Order: sequence, then C-alpha cells, then structure tokens
Amino acid sequence: MTTNPAAVPALMTAAVDSGTFTLRRAAKGDLPAILRLLADDQLGAGRENADDLAPYEAAFDAIDADPAHLLVVGELSGEVVATFQLSYLPGLSRKGSWRSQIEAVRVSGELRGQGVGALMIQWAIDQARERGCTLVQLTTDKSRTAAHRFYERLGFVSSHEGMKLTL
Repeated sequence: MTTNPAAVPALMTAAVDSGTFTLRRAAKGDLPAILRLLADDQLGAGRENADDLAPYEAAFDAIDADPAHLLVVGELSGEVVATFQLSYLPGLSRKGSWRSQIEAVRVSGELRGQGVGALMIQWAIDQARERGCTLVQLTTDKSRTAAHRFYERLGFVSSHEGMKLTL
C-alpha cells in the first residue's frame, strides 16, 4: 500500500491544453484532494464530509488492498485535478463474462472541456479490455445532464434504468 503520492508511477501521461496530464494509482496522501473533488458540486457537497477522515481512510485501505479495485487520480503540474474508481466484477450473465464498473468520476471544474475526462475514461476502457471484460458500465445522477452528454459522446448508451437504495 502506497502512501506517498510522489512515489507512485504514472499509469498514463498525455498533453492537454493546460500542460501534461498524468494518471496514477491514488495514494492515501491524496485523500484530501479526492474529497475536495467529490464534494465540488451540489450533489457531492451534501454527501461528503472531510471533518472525519477515518471512514474515508478505511475505504481507501479496502480499495487499495483489493486487486479487483483501483482508485485513480489525475494530476496536472503536480496537483490532483481528477479522480475515478475502476472495479472489475465477475458475473454469470453474458456467458460468465467480466464487467468493469467506473465510479466517482470527477474532473476539476476549470479543466472540464479540455479532454481530461475523455482521456481518463478511454484509459479505463482500455484497462477493462486488457482484463478481458466484455462490458464497461457506470451510473450518473439523473440531474447531471452534461455528464450524460459526455458519456454518450464516448459511446456509452443509456440502456438500463439504474436504481439505488440508501441505507
């Protein structure tokens, strides 16, 4: 388990309008920046609370220890500006195929429209293919219409109605 962000090797590097964008595995030291990204809109602001990091640290440790899950951050000039979680799920349907789930995708507001999100999602899709997944799935809140258009431009189809039950 890595805790020093500077010691984490790059998963992908690409040029964007603002400089060089790098994807890497998240380190525990990235948690404050990740939480800022998760809380940086009306929906997230109501769900996230960084006053107590203990539950986030426990979740990070569980994700980091499980090879079926990967928490990723994107950096620009050494600053964490994006994040997402990529998970691999076995299933019996679709002839026992594996699927990949993309969760908690966030890009800093000032970088939206510069291709950062598309780079992240394309990288995640490529990883899913390499792992033998036959499907990549994600959910996005119904109120995030700009996100819906973004994912549709990348080839995602709104084929199912997602449902959640808060416990």
